Amino acid sequence: MQRIDHPGVVRSARWAAAVALTACLAASAAGPATAVGQAAAPQPDYHPSMGDLMTMAVQPRHTKLGIAGKARNWPYAAYEASELKNAFGRIARTIPSFNGNDTAALVNTRIKEPLEVLDSAIKARDGRRFDAAYAEVTKACNVCHRTLNHDAVVIKVPDVGMFPDQDFRPR
Repeated sequence: MQRIDHPGVVRSARWAAAVALTACLAASAAGPATAVGQAAAPQPDYHPSMGDLMTMAVQPRHTKLGIAGKARNWPYAAYEASELKNAFGRIARTIPSFNGNDTAALVNTRIKEPLEVLDSAIKARDGRRFDAAYAEVTKACNVCHRTLNHDAVVIKVPDVGMFPDQDFRPR
C-alpha cells in the first residue's frame, strides 16, 4: 500500500512503521522520562583506592619509564619521570593517610630521593646511572609496599607481559 503525503512523495506503510520504530527506540535510549522539574539522581562520587591509583597512575608510568630508559629515549624518559613524580603527589593529596601512615611523608621518605637521582641520570643522558637509579626507584617501591604491609606486591624492572613490572609469584 502506498500513500502520498506531499505532491510527488510516495511512501509505503513499511516506511511509516520504520519511522515509528526508530522514534520509539530513540525515546527508550534516552532513558526513563522524568517529570518536569524533577532532577535526575546524582551519580555517586568515585573514590579510588590506593590499589586503584597505583595500578592506574604509578605502575604504567614505572613501566614506561623503565622501557624508555632501556631504549635510552631521554626526552620520553624525562616526561615519564615527571609524570611518575606528579602521580605520587596526586595520590598523597587524594589519600592523605593510608593504613595509619601519612602518605605524603611516606612518599617524601621513600621515593623522593631515588626519583631525584633518576632525574639527574636522565638529564645527564647516562645509561649506566639511569639503570642503577631505576633499580633504586624499583627497590623503593618494594620497601614502601613492605612498610604498608603489602609484601605480596612486588615491583620489578619491566621485561615483557601484560604487567611487565610486577612479579605475580607468591613471595
